[in-house]
Amino acid sequence: MKEEKRIIEINGIKMEVDLRTAKRIDEFKVGDNIKVLKKVNDKFEVFPGVIIDFVDFKDLPTIQIATFKIDYWGNHLDFMNFNSETKGVEITKVSEHELVLEKERILDKFMKEIEKKQNELDELVSKKNYLIKHFSKYFKDTE
Repeated sequence: MKEEKRIIEINGIKMEVDLRTAKRIDEFKVGDNIKVLKKVNDKFEVFPGVIIDFVDFKDLPTIQIATFKIDYWGNHLDFMNFNSETKGVEITKVSEHELVLEKERILDKFMKEIEKKQNELDELVSKKNYLIKHFSKYFKDTE
């Protein structure tokens, strides 16, 4: 019986595969929740993400991904392209036991941030109006 082992490389990972018995195929579709392992400042971080598009370029098929980061400074939505030339990034499916990104939860986080920024804007407008009203005699009107 002839052995049908072959060494293959996928995005920098070399594997010896017995083509008779083992095949692993990850299937992704638009809207799938995924985890993205990304190198940030010489260390790796895991971000939740969602596949938003598959772009079937002839020379470089690409998966477009939206990633989310929620931290002390707010909510960050970033977009990235993942293909065979992408360095320092890996993706994997979210297991069934993990929390998945839910549209309503993400929208709630963004609404809270919008409200926070709106309050900051309202405060600045109020200060400007106060300045105009109470300190106008000290300033010349310039047109």
